[in-house]
Amino acid sequence: MNSFSRSVDLLQREMDVTSLRYQVSANNLANAEVPNFKRSVVNFESELKRAFESEAAAKNSFQLTTTDSRHMQINTPIDYRTVEPRRVTDYLSTSKANGNNVDAETEANNILQIQMQYRLLTQLATFEFDQVNTAMKK
Repeated sequence: MNSFSRSVDLLQREMDVTSLRYQVSANNLANAEVPNFKRSVVNFESELKRAFESEAAAKNSFQLTTTDSRHMQINTPIDYRTVEPRRVTDYLSTSKANGNNVDAETEANNILQIQMQYRLLTQLATFEFDQVNTAMKK
C-alpha cells in the first residue's frame, strides 16, 4: 500500500472514530441526569499504536518460515486495518449521589473538542487530495 492510500485510509478511519466519539459523548450528555447511568468513552488510538508498533517490530526481527498452519507464529504484525474502536463504560467512578458519573460540563467540552478534531481531519484529507491534484496538473 502506498503512502497516499495509507494516509487517506487512516484519515477516513479516524474520522469514523471521531464520529463515534461524538455519538457517545452526546449520549453521555443526554443521560447526565439519569440515575445509575455510567458514561462511556471510545478507545482506539492505543490499539492502533500497538498495531503500528507490531509492524515496526516485525520488520526488524527474525522471520520464521511456516509450512503448516499449526506452526508457532511469532512476530506476526497486527494489521492496522483490523483495529476497531471499542466503547468502554466507566463503572468505577461515581460523581453524583444518584450513581450517575456524567459531568455535563466535561461532556460539552468533549463535544466541542471532537467537532474541532473532525474539522481538522477534513482539512487534512482535503490537503492530501489537493497534493494529488497538483501533481496531476504538472
